[in-house]
Amino acid sequence: MDIRNVFCVGRNYRLHAAELGNEVPSSPMIFLKPSHAAISLSDGILAIPGTQGAVHYEAELVLAAARPFERGISPDDLFSHMTVGLDLTLRDVQDQLKAKGHPWTPAKGFRNSAPLGRWLPFPGTAELAKRDFTLRLNGQEVQRGNVQDMVFGIAELSEFVGVRYGFGTGDILFTGTPAGVGSLAAGDELELAWGEQPLGSAKVSLEG
Repeated sequence: MDIRNVFCVGRNYRLHAAELGNEVPSSPMIFLKPSHAAISLSDGILAIPGTQGAVHYEAELVLAAARPFERGISPDDLFSHMTVGLDLTLRDVQDQLKAKGHPWTPAKGFRNSAPLGRWLPFPGTAELAKRDFTLRLNGQEVQRGNVQDMVFGIAELSEFVGVRYGFGTGDILFTGTPAGVGSLAAGDELELAWGEQPLGSAKVSLEG
């Protein structure tokens, strides 16, 4: 898939906001990653920075747009594919940026910071709620989420982003992460799934 814009939603699960000591926003909190941050997990290796402090995993449901946005379009018509991905975060860097009131790009937009699992046809918003997405770290489940637990649902997110920024073919939307985020270390094994369907796995490699 030829990825263009990478839209991300912050603090869209209440328990995740709470675990980091953040307030739940009153409207969707949107930030961007460069398209070069997006990579496939198909090669089985995830290279991340090893010299800038903690790198946190944040598993998220990710949706891909198939057409330009129009007001009132339903998510079922806007999105063509879905997967589970990781919004990787340089947490120490982000804390420093937040303290200074600076943008998050250095903490969120580094190379390989948006790894993606295998794409599936978008099943429709109703079907999304029937299965959880999960992340397993070294064989242990560390995150589990469902669209029903989002602060802002798929329809609200697609309308909010589409009206303000636009959606086009190849744009993708990270919809927020549930509680359970944590640090990655060299050699960690990651496994992403939607329901019983495995969508990708990789071993972590640290870069100097």
